[in-house]
Amino acid sequence: MKITKIDLLLAKPVELGWTPPLCRVYTDSGIYGDGEAALSYGGAQRAAVGMLQDLARRLIGLNPLEHEAVWQKLYRDCFWGRNGGPVVFGGISALDIALWDIKGKAYGAPVHELLGGRQRQSLRAYASQLQNGWDGKPARKPEDYAREAKAAVDKGFDAVKIDFFNFKEDAGRFTDAERTGLLAPRQMQMLRARIAATREAVGPGVDIILENHCYTDAQSAVQMGNMAKEYGIFYFEEPTTPHAELLRYVHRETGLPIASGERIYSRWQYNKCFRQDALQIAQPDIGTCGGITEAKKICDLAYIYEAGVQFHVCGSPLLTAASLQLECAIPNFVIHEYNVNTIGPRMRALAVFDYQPVDGQYTVPDLPGIGNEISDAAFRDGEVVTIG
Repeated sequence: MKITKIDLLLAKPVELGWTPPLCRVYTDSGIYGDGEAALSYGGAQRAAVGMLQDLARRLIGLNPLEHEAVWQKLYRDCFWGRNGGPVVFGGISALDIALWDIKGKAYGAPVHELLGGRQRQSLRAYASQLQNGWDGKPARKPEDYAREAKAAVDKGFDAVKIDFFNFKEDAGRFTDAERTGLLAPRQMQMLRARIAATREAVGPGVDIILENHCYTDAQSAVQMGNMAKEYGIFYFEEPTTPHAELLRYVHRETGLPIASGERIYSRWQYNKCFRQDALQIAQPDIGTCGGITEAKKICDLAYIYEAGVQFHVCGSPLLTAASLQLECAIPNFVIHEYNVNTIGPRMRALAVFDYQPVDGQYTVPDLPGIGNEISDAAFRDGEVVTIG
């Protein structure tokens, strides 16, 4: 089997103006596979497509079933591959996911079987980014946070994730200067009121994940984490810039489990965090960390250090399906991210299947490959570049 051509697709803007970079890899056997770079937001969308163009040319004529050999070629033949960042690894990720999709279809098996087999029948999920609101209206007052969290519980979730330090009470967002350094008593009171209202609304049996998006620095994160502990925090996500020394400091000073990873790329960068006890929960995104091939290695590395894995999932239903395949095949899975930023109808229409949790639990697709495909509508409406 040989790769004959590759379609690169920059999807038509969906909710929030996001534009997922997608790809389809074709073979001479008639089998094709789909992938996605998790860079639909944050100002890297066109960079991802450009990276895909540069990388895709290297795949023409190769055997798509030899995913490890192809991964190494992409990593080593690109000058920027070694210690690369999200754009390079995003391009590698999209192509790698597509190759696993092809392999699953070629062998008539879901990817989780190729990875060694399903280790659980269903996957617990949490409702993520509730500060943005289920209806897209930001939460600003304590009662807003309570309402959004209670809505998640009513939908069957028993865990929520919220950035309590994002939106101001009246209008706008907090600036970096307002979220870093020594936090003033009035800021701490505001944060306490929001977290307390959330805990009261959901009760003691629901897990709360504290999300900071790296907006705080180590000093303000420690203040916030120590205050929040009394409300029963499951773990503290991206409390500061993901440098191992800073994450370890926050963990040591608060005692909270630290989660990070959407801005950590490859097993080498994760290894430093694990060796310094900086991460208790790894959060690789298979759309930016190097695809399924590299994500599996990161999961295995985390297992050595007895760290859990919660994949960062923030893309189209294609990435959701691919993430579910790997999540069910690892022993150290923690919980799946159900991101309210990605549940709009236009985002969900980018793929053929739209997998949704039931009572806070996902069922893993059993279709050959990753279990999903780019929709015809996505190809029709987006910008397509063909390589080969």
